[in-house]
Parts: sequence; C-alpha cells; structure tokens
Amino acid sequence: MKVSIVIPCKNEEKYIEKCIMSFIGSSIDTSNIEILIIDGMSSDNTRELVSRLNHQYPQVKLIDNRKEKTPFALNLGIKNAIGEYVLIASAHSSFDRDYIEKCLPYFNSHNADVVGGVMETKVLNSTAKSQSIIEVLSNKFGVGNASFRIGITKPEEVDTVPFGLYKRSLLNEIGGYDERLIRNHDIEMSKRLLKLKKKILLLPSPKCYYYARETYAEIFKNNYRNGKWNIITVYITKTFSSLSVRHFIPLIFVLSLLLPTLISIVYKPFLLLSLFSIIAYTTLVTLISINIKKSNPKTKIRLLILAFLTLHISYGLGSIMGLFSLKYLKK
Repeated sequence: MKVSIVIPCKNEEKYIEKCIMSFIGSSIDTSNIEILIIDGMSSDNTRELVSRLNHQYPQVKLIDNRKEKTPFALNLGIKNAIGEYVLIASAHSSFDRDYIEKCLPYFNSHNADVVGGVMETKVLNSTAKSQSIIEVLSNKFGVGNASFRIGITKPEEVDTVPFGLYKRSLLNEIGGYDERLIRNHDIEMSKRLLKLKKKILLLPSPKCYYYARETYAEIFKNNYRNGKWNIITVYITKTFSSLSVRHFIPLIFVLSLLLPTLISIVYKPFLLLSLFSIIAYTTLVTLISINIKKSNPKTKIRLLILAFLTLHISYGLGSIMGLFSLKYLKK
C-alpha cells in the first residue's frame, strides 16, 4: 500500500462523498491507496453514505472514533494506516486527481518531509453571499499571509500546509497529534516538525479545495472557536511559537475597540481611540471590498464588508473568551 488517506469527520453528509470521490478518481492506481474515514459517531447520513461507497469501492473503510474529537480521529487513522505515506484530508475538501501523484516525487527530489498543495476556497452553492465569503477567506487582509491560502508561483518551504502528505514513519516517530488540542493540533504539529529541522514544502500545483461555510452565522461560530483555541493552545503548549503572529491580530483589533471604550467610562476622551480604530478599519475594508468587487462581479461590497467584520470580530472575541477560560483549565 503506497498511500493511506485519513479523513476525520462527523455529520458531514453534504461533503463527504465529494471528498472520497476525488480520491477514487485519482491518477494514482487506486489499488495503491486506502481511504480511512474516521467518523465521530455521526447522527446524520454520513455513515450510510460511507458504507454504500465501501460496497462499491473496498478501499473506502469506516473506522469509529468514539472520542469524537478531531485529534483523536487523526491519531486513530495514523494507527490504522498501512500505507508508506499518509495524506491528511478534511471532509470539507476535495483534491485534484493528480494531487498525490505530483506530491510524491518531492520527497526525493527536494528532500521534503511534508508536501502539500495550495488550497482554493470554494462553496457548494454559489450566491452573492457565498462568493463574498470565498473572497474574504482567500484575501491576505482577511486571513493573513498564509501562503497556502493566497497562492504561490513555485515550490516554497513554509510553516504549514493545509492537507499534507507525510511519511507514516515520521508521524509515528513524533507521536502524531497532540490530543489535548481540539483545534490547532495541525499547526502545533507543523511547529514541532520545524523545530526538528524537518522540511515542509508547499507546491503551487496540484491544488486542494476547501468548501467553506456559506452563512455568516457559520463563519462566526467556526472562527470564534479558532480564536478561542489560539489562546488555549499557547497555554497548553507553554509556548507562543506553537502559533504564528497572524493568529493574534484579530485579538489586538477587538481589544483596540473594547479597551478604550471601557476606559472612556471614567475618562471620555479615550472613546476617540475606539472611534479612530473602527473608522480606519472600515475605510480600509471598504477600499479592499471595492477592489474585490471589480475582480469578481458576483460579490457585493456590503456583503464583503460584513464578511470581513464577521471573520475578524468573531476570531478576536473567541481569543478574549479563551483568556477567560484559562482559569477553568487550571482545575
């Protein structure tokens, strides 16, 4: 077996089949792959869909994750994998048919330890709102300087890749994912690998595709959790280097609004600082949204502005709540 594909999931009936079929249609001989669906005891039709695909394609295998959380699923997948290489995927993703075939040679030609392709954000249903969300999630001001989101023109060494191909022996050597981290376990593991002088290589092609959440409520909920777990990750790992500076910018932005407003209760001139911050932010976001609108007429400026605000404020608020939650972790 050449490659084991590990896909953690729970209640992903809308996405899981598209993900699996992108590998069934792979340019690599399907007798050389196994597709391990590590399911967190889904209550929708996910398990039925996977079972049906297993009858058609025996390389598709369903494994129960009774602990339900993602890092447990990933380690369970690695434990059950028999491939020389392991590809970590997401139920919300799909892949170019030559993704694996094009990644494999770089382990030898560039002495890489982890290889992955650039991620393009997509949606299942194209509307003005979902197109606006896509643009914000692919924009440097929206998501920071993550190369795998904004794109590259040639292979580059990076700090992380979205869905990497690893040597299984390496994953076993480092003990897999940190199961204390419900989120950010992937970023933390990349940082661990870099400390060990391992090379993480990002390719401009082939691509993987991530299917984004399509409502502001879903974006808020997801990024609130991401922001919260940034703080918890630093607390658990006892090091800021487990994340990057870009992960804390939304926290600084939200604090620039909240702190002067609170201080203005006793000293009113501080309110001007909050007003300056929101005016500067809104002006910048509006200008960026106008440029996005020019390149993608399917979007709407007001929806783009709202998407930026939702992304950044939810992330920042999550980080603030992460600070308050630390006292409960000490017990």
